[in-house]
Amino acid sequence: MSRSGTPGGQPGTQRTVEQAPVATEPARAYAELVSGNRRFVAGEPRHPNQDAGHRAAVADGQHPFAVIVGCSDSRLAAEIIFDRGLGDLFVVRTAGHTTGPEVLGSVEYAVSVLGAPLVVVLGHDSCGAVQAARESAATGIAPPGHLPAVVDAVLPSLRRATAEGVHDIDGIVDIHIAQTVETLLGQSPVLADEVARGRCAVVGVSYRLAAGVVRPVAAVPAAAVAGASTPVAPAA
Repeated sequence: MSRSGTPGGQPGTQRTVEQAPVATEPARAYAELVSGNRRFVAGEPRHPNQDAGHRAAVADGQHPFAVIVGCSDSRLAAEIIFDRGLGDLFVVRTAGHTTGPEVLGSVEYAVSVLGAPLVVVLGHDSCGAVQAARESAATGIAPPGHLPAVVDAVLPSLRRATAEGVHDIDGIVDIHIAQTVETLLGQSPVLADEVARGRCAVVGVSYRLAAGVVRPVAAVPAAAVAGASTPVAPAA
């Protein structure tokens, strides 16, 4: 893992410096993310590895302990909701966490070259990409520009939801997250091999925009999320 540096002497909010987790196992990496999300939900973030000293320490190389394939939604900043810092997460973001060659290549690089033991598909409730695809499917009207590429990538999830009798938007979002997990494994032999060898896991999680909580939706292997209890949303 990346080494923590010495605290920087910059003014402002004090940043806690901590050793990056030695999360060489998928389950430990996932547990570290859950711990960070728990701090975020409780309003007690540590802001680890965000100081000037750590910035210098990771300048010569990176060893992220997790890959985040997330939605581009501006309210879904991975380093914030998981309370992590520089060098901890390798983040790939597209609208609706849709996948393509560039996304697959980025994930394969992080897993096979950088050695990240965990890939997380990060979706969220009320996803605009899912809503746009649902509207396009219902009306038969394609959105303008390059947006049909996003819609087309979500349509298989919509069809799967219909086949399973799921019609509410957040239920469809969960199916889309699980579908993305399957797509990553199905379209990337490199990633599938790493998972088969036990060196990596792929976990799909859903984030609640208002509460800030993430919860697991799908995991390959399922043991990757065992023992990591998800945070509880604060009372309204």
